[in-house]
Formats: sequence, structure tokens, C-alpha cells
Amino acid sequence: MLTSEAGDGLIPALHEGAFSGRLAFQQIIRDALRVAAQTGWRSITLCDASFEDWPLGERAVIESLQAWSKTGRTLTILAKRFDTLRATHHRFVAWRGQWSHIIEARGVPDADAADFPSGVYSPHWVMLRLDPVRSNGVCTLDAQRRIAMREMLQEWHAKSSPAFAATTLGL
Repeated sequence: MLTSEAGDGLIPALHEGAFSGRLAFQQIIRDALRVAAQTGWRSITLCDASFEDWPLGERAVIESLQAWSKTGRTLTILAKRFDTLRATHHRFVAWRGQWSHIIEARGVPDADAADFPSGVYSPHWVMLRLDPVRSNGVCTLDAQRRIAMREMLQEWHAKSSPAFAATTLGL
């Protein structure tokens, strides 16, 4: 992995090009969130049908999200359903509760999981899993691909509704 100078230290550059396999995919997620915190990305969108195989429950991922979450930042989480995320990523669920004011969680329960996008979008870099079952995909800084992914996610956002409440109220 290459590095680039930013501020007073070196920041790892994000993966570019194809990737294959679950371990590579998970490392790309970790690296993206760490770089987002280090370089101050203003917005991030995470999308997946269930987030089942994402490393969102890991301490290092939550530390990156905590470092990233400052005034003026927004995180959008788009999923078919959030029940798997709630059941498997407890640290993320707790973090989401603390930072609900900067997080928009939206669900598309009618979607076909096979058609649902899986990836990370930022105005700076994107990662899209083309085959979520095998965790194969592509990462890029290319402006045209970033625009195409943003437009695709906007279409899914339009089909979605608020989901994954930060707190559960009961009687």
C-alpha cells in the first residue's frame, strides 16, 4: 500500500483496482474508514443488503469512526434490512446510538438482495463489490465511476425509507 503526505504524517493511500476475497474486502473497509478519519472526509455512504460480512463490529473500525465523527460530517447507511447488523455488530450499534445526529440509516426491505449494491461511497474514493458472495470488486478514485456510484445510490436512496432506529422505545 502506498502512502501520501498529509499534515504532519503519512497517511496510507487507499486500494485502487480490483480486489478478490473476503479478507481483502474487510481490510479495504478498515483502511477506508481509517483514511476517512485521517483526511476528514465530510460524508460517507455504506451500502449492503445486510452488512453480514463487514468488519463493523471490530474495535479498530469503531475507533476510526469515532475519530471521523466531527461536526459537519454525515454517514448514510443503506441496507435491505438491518437485523443482521444489529445481531452481529454490537459495537457499531452502540456507536450508532451515540452519533445518531450524524447518521442516516435507510432500508429497502422490498429489494432483491442479489440486486442490492455493496460498497463504500465518498466524494473522494469508492469501493463497489461486484460479487458480494465471493467478495470481488473494484476500488477507484476515478471521477466518472464515483459519479456513477453516487447516482446509483441516489436511486436506491429514493426507494428507501428510514430504518434502524438509534434507540428502541418500548412500553
